[in-house]
Amino acid sequence: MKTVGIIGGGQLGMMLAEEIHKEGGKAICLDPNPKCPASFVCDDIVVSEYSDLEGLKKLGNMTDILTYEFENVPSEALKYLLDTYNIPQGIQPLFDSQNRIREKTNANNNGLKTPKFKAINSLKDLKNGIKEIGYPCVYKTTTMGYDGHGQVLLKSEDDIVEVLEYLSGEGILEEFIKFDYETSVIMVRSKDQIISFPMGINKHKHGILDLCFVEKQTPMFLKIQEEAKKFMEKCGYLGILCVEIFVKGNDFYFNEMAPRPHNSGHYTIEGCTTNQYRELARFLLGKKLEEPKLISPTVMKNILGFDYENMKKLKEDKDVHIHDYNKADVREKRKMAHVTFTNTTEALYKEKYENLFAREE
Repeated sequence: MKTVGIIGGGQLGMMLAEEIHKEGGKAICLDPNPKCPASFVCDDIVVSEYSDLEGLKKLGNMTDILTYEFENVPSEALKYLLDTYNIPQGIQPLFDSQNRIREKTNANNNGLKTPKFKAINSLKDLKNGIKEIGYPCVYKTTTMGYDGHGQVLLKSEDDIVEVLEYLSGEGILEEFIKFDYETSVIMVRSKDQIISFPMGINKHKHGILDLCFVEKQTPMFLKIQEEAKKFMEKCGYLGILCVEIFVKGNDFYFNEMAPRPHNSGHYTIEGCTTNQYRELARFLLGKKLEEPKLISPTVMKNILGFDYENMKKLKEDKDVHIHDYNKADVREKRKMAHVTFTNTTEALYKEKYENLFAREE
């Protein structure tokens, strides 16, 4: 029986550990919080900071395989582990995803179109970048930004003041794409196979993913899947990769990528014939991958703290599937759970369930 070490003990690690068990493996997570979500399902936990090399070595010595469940694991620390321990994904996709300039340059170099962008290291850079790209545009920190953090939408010169607090570090200025919708493609690649999950439309609230509607697979979705697979192969990435995409008319643009299970793929647990966690588990354990198929129209609702009590008004049934992450500290914008509604179109969700949840921005 193989043991997988998961660096990170959040809800993604929790759901991955559940699938590792179903595939006949064991799972041990590393997290600074001894009561993290994954601790409730893993066979053991190493309580350590992600940057603590001794803690990472301890996890490596207890396991056969190492993986990571979120992008902000320091890739510098992982470099020390590559020669000693088995990290099937390697660290290149993690490294590439940890800096927005590196990430977008890599996308352009390997076949995916991005919005126009410029590196920003000073107020002068920012003003020159705005002249080149024009309003509206978006300033983002190049590292550690997620769920809308470290981002400023610039519509006019008056908005520049909001960027000043970030200019002590490296940033990126991007063309604002007034997209028709956002989608994401989730792939798992082994040395012999590459699979892709059915795609849907992502809706955000407070800069955080709120809803995913997964229904008919359109020609645009199939085109994106084809190009994203080519991208993954050109980069030589293995394991799981999610690529977020903006679609505008007949064009699509790379937004960002994540070398881990993704919120937009939570729906796959009940909505598909196999799910993103199971296929990642199979990859890690050296098993053959299974091509997923959509079972029914499916909606995934992300539950943040302000909707946690509202979620409890739902009753689970054959089409309502509640996943609670067992987080003791309920905070307004913290991801607390998700709910998957199978046999549910966007129209049916709005008619039947939307009014249960908070609607203010």
